[in-house]
Amino acid sequence: MSDQPDFLRALAGETLGRPPVWFMRQAGRYLPEYRALRAKAPDFIGFCLNPEMAAEATLQPMRRFPFDAAIVFADILLIPKALGQEVWFEAGEGPRLGALPDLTQMRDLAPRSGETLSQVGETLSRVRAELPIDKALIGFCGAPWTVATYMLDGVARTIGKGERANARTYAYADPEGVDALLAILVEASAWYLKMQADAGAQALQVFESWAEGLPDDLFERLVVNPHQMLLARLSELGVRVPIIGFPRGSAALVEDYAARVPVQAIGLDTACPLAVGRRVQALKPIQGALDPLVLRAGGAALDRRIDQLLDSWGNGPWVFNLGHGILPDVPIAHVEQALKRIKG
Repeated sequence: MSDQPDFLRALAGETLGRPPVWFMRQAGRYLPEYRALRAKAPDFIGFCLNPEMAAEATLQPMRRFPFDAAIVFADILLIPKALGQEVWFEAGEGPRLGALPDLTQMRDLAPRSGETLSQVGETLSRVRAELPIDKALIGFCGAPWTVATYMLDGVARTIGKGERANARTYAYADPEGVDALLAILVEASAWYLKMQADAGAQALQVFESWAEGLPDDLFERLVVNPHQMLLARLSELGVRVPIIGFPRGSAALVEDYAARVPVQAIGLDTACPLAVGRRVQALKPIQGALDPLVLRAGGAALDRRIDQLLDSWGNGPWVFNLGHGILPDVPIAHVEQALKRIKG
């Protein structure tokens, strides 16, 4: 039997009797211990960059549930902060970003992102020291386009409505400027992920949270090309841990993404049809894709959907996960129900 954690075995292409499982946002507000910890931090960015508190948040769900992997507690908007853009969170409203810094300034700062965000590396080292050896540790970053949608919001506000509409409009209106920003984000993300791998992350996930709604030509330019560049840069930097690409909302384009982007595994979202998941699984290991709302509902509907996923994807390499992050009001009993059903 392999001495690797089941999570890493699945990413390497093994089909296990039962899939390993972790949940996106498994460290979060649905846990009373998380809420108590978060109340001690003055602001969210400070919370993410406090290694002692972030490590505790990462470990909390691992103590409570039989998850097979922990994911470091951080946020995708730490990269804009490392590039000199002001980032803060408004209570009840989410993230806010200041003016976009000069491209030359950000280009100079990009190779130092791992050093600038070294607190995340310390968090990973602390977690790895406490995590059982059969549990894997995941690092992550936001994908270039997803991070760019937040960074560009202020720039694009006059030519569109809504955050992603703003950024997408700007991608059409100023393709050279947006492509230059994406290249900077590729470089910054590569150094940030290298730092995480060096600090103990055994796998890395690239969250393309806003891949949805893109026509195929824009998907090529904003998602596929930057991901290819990021994977090539990680290889140049000597990063050898498996990478999970998660192009959420990409619909049928996920198959093209899986075929052309050299990630080791593909994260599938809630709306991914079972048949599409099987086709992607024929190319690479998959991860996903339980609806967070059926987890919230619990009961027979939750059991039924888990069984459908097990029947459809259980004969190939697969990591069981949600199709998006766990919701703050999900009852703990429903998480327990799901894990019992998945693990048999």
